[in-house]
Amino acid sequence: MFGAVVAGVGTAGYVRIRDMLAPLPGSAAEKLTVRGFISRRKLDTQQGVSQISVEEASSRDDVHVAFICTENASHEDSIRTFLQAGKHVCVEYPMTLDYKSAEELWDLADQKGLILHEEHIELLSEDFKALRREVEGKILQEGTLHFTGGPLKPGAGFPAFSGIARLTCLVEWFGPLSATAATMEEDSGRNYTKMTARFLTSDSRPLTWIEERGPDLQRAKNINFQFDTCTLTQFPATPRGAVGLFMQDLIHFSAKLTGQVSQEELKKERVRILHCLKLAERIQQLCQS
Repeated sequence: MFGAVVAGVGTAGYVRIRDMLAPLPGSAAEKLTVRGFISRRKLDTQQGVSQISVEEASSRDDVHVAFICTENASHEDSIRTFLQAGKHVCVEYPMTLDYKSAEELWDLADQKGLILHEEHIELLSEDFKALRREVEGKILQEGTLHFTGGPLKPGAGFPAFSGIARLTCLVEWFGPLSATAATMEEDSGRNYTKMTARFLTSDSRPLTWIEERGPDLQRAKNINFQFDTCTLTQFPATPRGAVGLFMQDLIHFSAKLTGQVSQEELKKERVRILHCLKLAERIQQLCQS
């Protein structure tokens, strides 16, 4: 069994604890057991689980895994703390708010023989998988992904990092990308931001990613992908998956811990994550220049 702690008990942390207390029967997630949770606030027990300190979690022999579910700006320090203490880490995206730090953390995990896993539940969703089937084999002419949502919380980071889920989807659908231009519109009085990033695919097809946030904007993903044979303007209708997204991710992470994921797959995942973080950093640089 792998003893685990959960750092941060917001929505994601609550779900992590819940899923480990009641894992999918017969899955690799049954190998995890909750030892405690970590919070900057002094809290009562959460779902029957007691609060412990970072120092206790780092030093206890029966704690092998840390789930990091805190604000994005604190991810890097938390990952480094637990890796240096010899603990495997599962962290919510984005792993870090710059590319170099992510590379250093991967290297640290390798040196210590530990699993470093960045959660990307958007890749487990039925609409993502359905659209991937739709685009397979088609030749892209040009496309746009436009996300809208409410204002970002403090500590979320630059929109290219906080919204890296959308960027990751584009890379999974259309392959490696190069960022060619990016702009940022801001109205602090209205708490409004709009980031527009432009890419080229490996065969020089243009893609645009827009990340727009404001207090009056509903959460939505709008697409317009033009192919040689058709145009896709909405996600295919799909039924809800039988297993929750965080549970699916928990099973995938647990499979890594128990050696059920091949080195080839681990390397492929790492290459994709670092590619997306490097793109996010390039977008930030383009916006700020």
